[in-house]
Amino acid sequence: MCASKADGAAFSVMVGIGETYLPAFVLAVGLGQVLAGLVATIPMLAGAFLQLLAPRLVRIVGSHRRWVILCAGLQGVAFIPLSIAAYVGRVPWYVVFLMATLYWGAGMGAGPAWNTWMGRAVPRSLRSPFFARRTRIAQMSVLSGLLFGGVILKFAGMQEAILGGFAVLFGVAFCARIVSTYFLARQSEPEVPAHTDERVSLIHFAGRLRRPEGHLLLYMLFAQVTTQLASPYFSPYMLGQIKLGYSVYIMLLGTAFLAKAVTLSIMARWGARIGAKTILWIGGFGIVPLPALWLLSTSPFYLMGLQMLSGSMWACYEFATLLLLFETIRDEQRTAILTSYNLMNSVSIATGSIVGGLILRGIGPGAQGYFLLFLISSACRLCALPLMWRVGEAPRKLVGLWLRPLAVRAAAGSVERPIVAALEGDSDVELAEL
Repeated sequence: MCASKADGAAFSVMVGIGETYLPAFVLAVGLGQVLAGLVATIPMLAGAFLQLLAPRLVRIVGSHRRWVILCAGLQGVAFIPLSIAAYVGRVPWYVVFLMATLYWGAGMGAGPAWNTWMGRAVPRSLRSPFFARRTRIAQMSVLSGLLFGGVILKFAGMQEAILGGFAVLFGVAFCARIVSTYFLARQSEPEVPAHTDERVSLIHFAGRLRRPEGHLLLYMLFAQVTTQLASPYFSPYMLGQIKLGYSVYIMLLGTAFLAKAVTLSIMARWGARIGAKTILWIGGFGIVPLPALWLLSTSPFYLMGLQMLSGSMWACYEFATLLLLFETIRDEQRTAILTSYNLMNSVSIATGSIVGGLILRGIGPGAQGYFLLFLISSACRLCALPLMWRVGEAPRKLVGLWLRPLAVRAAAGSVERPIVAALEGDSDVELAEL
């Protein structure tokens, strides 16, 4: 358990100082604002598809532990070519996308196996407090990595060697993931218990969209598409359009991440009293005007306040949707449904970001292009609200829910996934066979 906390801390430093800065690196190396937005979304598809192959690959490797360690090592390796490219000062766009694909493919591919492994390794009575502490350590480590990266870029900019700064960032991210892999290897894996999960195919998952819980799934997928029209392009907007300095950029990212982390902590304590449906209404309405609000001012103080609002609203939305998703699906189907949802969610992210990129490319990545893109995103988010009317309240007592941060994003604070093994009162979690 101590090794797991150390792994979580090192992994989170990698998240904060590594992948978070990839859109900024794409801009700095001269690959353009549209590609800077797409590099944060398209490669995630690889991870979602690899999750479907993970059960078979785990059998080939021989254990969940070995598969997770292999994926962790490959994820770290993805930073080596990026660091070399930053040092050289040029890189083809396809190399950046290939390394980002390796990063997300290895990272998300390990997710279900890691949840299964932790579900067996951590005693049931200790799961909730253990994963609560681990989540807090991870959040502080992400923020530390983010701020440390900002300091490095600030110093590199003063020396007129900004690409050299990115080389250092990616090198540190590689080292952090290697440390994380070491602590993963320090952990043991108990004997494999009897299989308890049900198999849920993608066809069966699609059929669930006609059921009551399908109203929630449809709303979440549609909301994701409308969100990703603009979300990947906030970093290019800040760095490429309104020309914010790296110190202000990092301050805005850190503000949204911290606001989201604090709000999630509050929801974890008081969410059951408020009710998941009420929290969903707060978050669902709250995220609608966020893109349009970016057009009102470019003042750093205004944008900081907007980022605080953004992080809080996204925390409410994600906390409520995940709680409702887990509460409306039977325990033995959670891992399988979550894996299928991750695939559909990644497809929605890619679809929205591609459409947004086409809009921005068609009009031009200037003030008019961003103005129209942000307004369209807010209008489409408003159109998604009628789907929320049909979402029902959670039929059972709210479960404990803890998340692990996978990335930091300018508009949403972070990309996070639930720790299935942390759910209170569940049987040992098994990796879904799809």
